Amino acid sequence: MKHGWLQSFATALKLGLLSFGGPTAHIGYFREEYVNRKKWLDDRSFADLVALCQLLPGPASSQVGIAIGWMRAGWLGSLAAWIGFTLPSAAILAAFAWVRSSVPGAADAGWLRGLELAAVAIVASAVLGMGRTLAPDKPRVAILVATAAAVLLLPYAWTQVAAIAAAGAIGFALKRGAAPAAEASPPAAAARGRFGAAALLLLFAALLVGLPIAREAGALPPLLSLFESFYRAGSLVFGGGHVVLPLLEREVVPSGWVSAESFAAGYAATQAMPGPLFTFASYLGADSHGWAGAAVATAAIFLPGYLLVIGALPFWQSLRRIAGVAHVVYGINAAVVGLLLAALYDPLFTGAVTSSADFAIAAALYALLAYWKLPPWALVAVAALTGAVVFGW
Repeated sequence: MKHGWLQSFATALKLGLLSFGGPTAHIGYFREEYVNRKKWLDDRSFADLVALCQLLPGPASSQVGIAIGWMRAGWLGSLAAWIGFTLPSAAILAAFAWVRSSVPGAADAGWLRGLELAAVAIVASAVLGMGRTLAPDKPRVAILVATAAAVLLLPYAWTQVAAIAAAGAIGFALKRGAAPAAEASPPAAAARGRFGAAALLLLFAALLVGLPIAREAGALPPLLSLFESFYRAGSLVFGGGHVVLPLLEREVVPSGWVSAESFAAGYAATQAMPGPLFTFASYLGADSHGWAGAAVATAAIFLPGYLLVIGALPFWQSLRRIAGVAHVVYGINAAVVGLLLAALYDPLFTGAVTSSADFAIAAALYALLAYWKLPPWALVAVAALTGAVVFGW
């Protein structure tokens, strides 16, 4: 589509400025913007993308945005979507590292509490909306509930992947419903270029294997060593978000690139940012290697997820049209809603709703979003202002 990449950039930039609450909340923001408002894809196609990105290493919410940008405007659209969503928080965190200032009491700021409650409302709306579409019968409701229970009761890194795989197997065994209709499929741009997609998957593997070997041989200059560390971290994290933090800590603190105190200060600042939590890498890169380090670390940690989602997407869209695979996707889609339901409870609800006032504000924000159809950016503004007034700036 002509100028589609500009539309992708503008939409992603708005989301990058307003998407508070971490990767789970981002899915809610994305659904509201891309499915409900822009109507660039439907709930089924959106859930397919979420399911694919949950199965791949990397920042899952960013990968969803990259895939939507690719479907909208090819290569330029995917890059525009990534840059737009990533730029705001990456620039702010790099600047924060550059001036090396602290944020006293940021975790207790009232306006931040308001943003956390907005995330609860947004994810609750996404769970209910996607549940009606993607779990309309008893078997898929059972998959949804079982997935949520498994993730909450077994809080291990492998649980999400195992739950999604099990849901796909159950969906195939049940073989309920017809294959997805043709009109539910994403645009043709998503299914083209299999040769190029395979090349991207090979490039991902080559970098993951080759860069550590070159580093051990002493063949990498400092910035490329930084690139290798952050590329490896981005390659080994499923689901993104907070899971990447221990990997990054092991890369930058023992090596002396970043002090433990600076690492903690950057992590606190990252919690206050909209957009992907992977932009913590921007702070760490700037703190250890200046502005060039910020650019290198940011590109490196997102590159594996970009290569994987664009590389896998053409094959995924072909597979989903096969009847047997369609049934697998039915089960996976229900599991994705279950993952959102689990995350709605923990960490979003348990972390944000700690008093009657919190619950009242979250309920009011949900009503504004679901019934008064308040745009997400306006909901964020109302939530921040409400939090500042009720809890103190």
